[in-house]
Amino acid sequence: MEVQATTTTAAMKRIYLIINCIILSIGNCGGPLIMRLYFIRGGKRIWFSSWLETGGCPIILIPLLVSYMLRRRTTSNTQLFFMKPRVFWAAAVIGTFTGLDDYLYAYGVAKLPVSTSSLLIATQLAFTAVFAFLLVKQKFTAYSINAVVLLTVGAVVLGLHASGDRPKGESDKQYFVGFFMTLGAAAMYGLILPLVELMYLKAGQALTYTLVLEIQMVMCFFATAFCTVGMLINKDFQAIPREAREYELGEGKYYLVVIWSAIIWQCFFLGAIGIIFYSSSLLSGIAITVLLPVTELLAVMFYHEKFQSEKGVSLFLSLWGFMSYFLGEKVKISKMKKNDMITESEMSNHHQQSVATP
Repeated sequence: MEVQATTTTAAMKRIYLIINCIILSIGNCGGPLIMRLYFIRGGKRIWFSSWLETGGCPIILIPLLVSYMLRRRTTSNTQLFFMKPRVFWAAAVIGTFTGLDDYLYAYGVAKLPVSTSSLLIATQLAFTAVFAFLLVKQKFTAYSINAVVLLTVGAVVLGLHASGDRPKGESDKQYFVGFFMTLGAAAMYGLILPLVELMYLKAGQALTYTLVLEIQMVMCFFATAFCTVGMLINKDFQAIPREAREYELGEGKYYLVVIWSAIIWQCFFLGAIGIIFYSSSLLSGIAITVLLPVTELLAVMFYHEKFQSEKGVSLFLSLWGFMSYFLGEKVKISKMKKNDMITESEMSNHHQQSVATP
């Protein structure tokens, strides 16, 4: 019965992991595209665009409220929040880092085509791997190393003709500032993912998905607060109504783009932290990276960006790397099950021998 319960728990964990991968896919592919739509149709406020990446965090209150109501059904004396002060302040610090990362990324998307910015963001996997090794002692196997190498090579292949995608009328200075801002965003997020995993490990309290949602709420609040300060300094709030009236697609569609941008980016963050909770920061980084070529294809379809042969090669390498990682996970799980069965068999034999001994 115990083995059956463990198997059921593992099966549910895989289901939740798949759900979070789907949520991440929506945010990871849709976020850059809708952000780019904001800029190419007349949007110019970088701080406002970065604010939208976490500004949709009140959406998290819905599942938190549902969780609270379900707990109230079982007990009248239930906690409103699970988070302890230590976890709160850790989430606040990581959230502030996230706000800075939002700005760096938004600046890059404003100056670079989706294909080029996706190339640079793909390098975050290498940063995630390094920081995961240093902070949470992530163990690498031949499969995971192979996945990191393939995905990184795929990103390099994408960069072979990146300069050919430079927007018309953009100066060299603007292009290269956007280039290094995006690279900085990749490095920053490569640090944030392992920091979140480290916070989970050092939380000092039972980790549930409800607590994970509370952590995400705090992180997004402080990231949004960071960007709000930037908006106030840059006077973005006064400029938004004027920008909406002058937007190429019309004022109504301007606000639709803004609202959906906030919603879709929440899918990205919820999916990313969910994968960390149910697996690891390395898998979260790999999932983000493997979806980048999909974003490339969507950019070609919707924005008519060039699709060179290098992008096809990158897509192949990324899928190969992703499959390599999951093959390694399957092998690891099989070995763990085999070892558990051997241990259980040895304990059973030992017990039988003890009973048989007079």
